[in-house]
Amino acid sequence: MAIHNPDLAKEVLSNKFGHFEKVKFPPLSRLLAAGLAEHEGEKWVKHRRILNPAFHLEKLKLMLPALSTSCEELVNRWTRSLGSDGTYELDVFPEFQRLTGDVISRTAFGSNYLEGARVFQLQSEQVERIAGAWKIGIPGYLSLPTKNNRKMHQNNSEIESILHGLIGKRMQAMQEGENTKEDLLSLMLESNMRTSDDNGQFISGMTIKEVLEECKLFYLAGTETTSILLTWTMIVLSMHPEWQDRAREEVISLFGKKQT
Repeated sequence: MAIHNPDLAKEVLSNKFGHFEKVKFPPLSRLLAAGLAEHEGEKWVKHRRILNPAFHLEKLKLMLPALSTSCEELVNRWTRSLGSDGTYELDVFPEFQRLTGDVISRTAFGSNYLEGARVFQLQSEQVERIAGAWKIGIPGYLSLPTKNNRKMHQNNSEIESILHGLIGKRMQAMQEGENTKEDLLSLMLESNMRTSDDNGQFISGMTIKEVLEECKLFYLAGTETTSILLTWTMIVLSMHPEWQDRAREEVISLFGKKQT
């Protein structure tokens, strides 16, 4: 069953989470990420409640400077690549993967693209390897100790090692009382460090393992979905120059030529 109506989708996701099961994926595919996307029932509710404040409108507005910085770096890099005739041809998809990865690193985890670059590279490789393994169609193949499957386990170990380092540095800063950002990572770690709510009631936050899996999920899902959308947007705009002109006019009318 597929639901396209926004109101019905909201009803299912908000109030009927226990009535609909998610698609079950092979165990090895969880090497990509085993976070919110695969949780169900009360566990899904707990994680959603912890993560949700990071996406409130006021928090999103605070992300605009980081978004602007990442976009400026992209535009400057493209500008430096222009030839003597003012033109340059490039594949925009990896460029947008880098852009979205940089934005996610800055806004969700308080780092930068260089710190997360290896994670993005390994996650992209994991997607290709798992997609290739699925095509074989032999029952139990993903559980066999093949060269491909062993490499996926190695990649996952390296990803988790990098993220453990990122998490460890943030936890140390929080424990030492530093004024850390209220980003996605801080919200998850705060839930791990708190044992009671404002009313003194015991609460169960995320474990470090769960924090790790959510980090993997947001690194993966955030970059792939947005970079694909941006790439197709560029393709469609190039196919319809009149739309491109209208979009440019709207941006200039709102921000002026100097800021664009």
